[in-house]
Amino acid sequence: MKVMRITEPGGPEVLAEEERPEPTPGPGELRVRVRATALNRADLLQIRGHYPAPPDAPPDVPGLEYAGEVVAVGPRTRRFKVGDRVMGLVGGGAWAEMLLTHEREALPMPEGMDFTDAAALPEVYLTAYDALVLQGGLKPGETVLVHAVASGVGSAAALLCRASGARVVGTGRNAAKLARASEWGVARTVLCESSPPRFADAVRAETGGRGADLCLDLVGGDYVPESLQALAPRGRMMLVGLVAGVQADLNLGLLLMKRLSLTGTVLRSRPVEEKMALTQSAERHLLPLFRTGALRPVVDAVLPKAELRQGLERMARNDSVGKLVVRWE
Repeated sequence: MKVMRITEPGGPEVLAEEERPEPTPGPGELRVRVRATALNRADLLQIRGHYPAPPDAPPDVPGLEYAGEVVAVGPRTRRFKVGDRVMGLVGGGAWAEMLLTHEREALPMPEGMDFTDAAALPEVYLTAYDALVLQGGLKPGETVLVHAVASGVGSAAALLCRASGARVVGTGRNAAKLARASEWGVARTVLCESSPPRFADAVRAETGGRGADLCLDLVGGDYVPESLQALAPRGRMMLVGLVAGVQADLNLGLLLMKRLSLTGTVLRSRPVEEKMALTQSAERHLLPLFRTGALRPVVDAVLPKAELRQGLERMARNDSVGKLVVRWE
């Protein structure tokens, strides 16, 4: 099979195609023919040498999500059979013609959905669902502040909030991208052009002075202290990304006085048992929403495999809205 591997740390130019043996599925595993994958910032960081793959993933083959069909199953496999169409998250290795995954980490593709749309779902929706619902305790009627709302996870989070009966205030640095946010049910957007960003007043204005109940922060850095200002008493903040930096100057007195909670979370490095539990919960609660159309993929562009490097460069420039998907056929 062909894989796209990292030859040395660097930019997209260090990627090279290579032939490798097809993997053999072990007990409970599936071998999936990858029909489409999608690009993520974690891939960029891994290529640059800043984000090593977890121990159970190929160290030099990026790719965190896939959609494809089962071509072989290992012993004691019960949930899927050869020919089933599946999608899911992996710790790495999705930039390949074939991959292995445990059947409890795979999701059945929604009926009628094509591979390119399905490949745009796993990373963004599992991340948003885990952070907002399972850890953040999202409730109907709440107001949620979503940073980078035009990103893949941001747009998925907005759609998930709308399906859950919550109101969204979204931030971003690009006015043209924010103009799309109403498509996902965002009630108000805030353009953050200054440094440090200023959005707390807009959030309080949208909520009658109370503030947001929950914040999904995909940015980090100097967004964190302003987000604490924007939260209502007993508000919750989920920190998922750090593209604006790993340092922030926090007013801990505000954290105490407003009784706020700040939780950091990642998916890629979690134990496999936790990933399986998340996948099974998503199958029960998210897949029905895709079938009804309440949730949907937000795809910026679908690229052939030959343009993968250009897609990475586009993502690095922050030119995309939603997901960049790559056909692996």
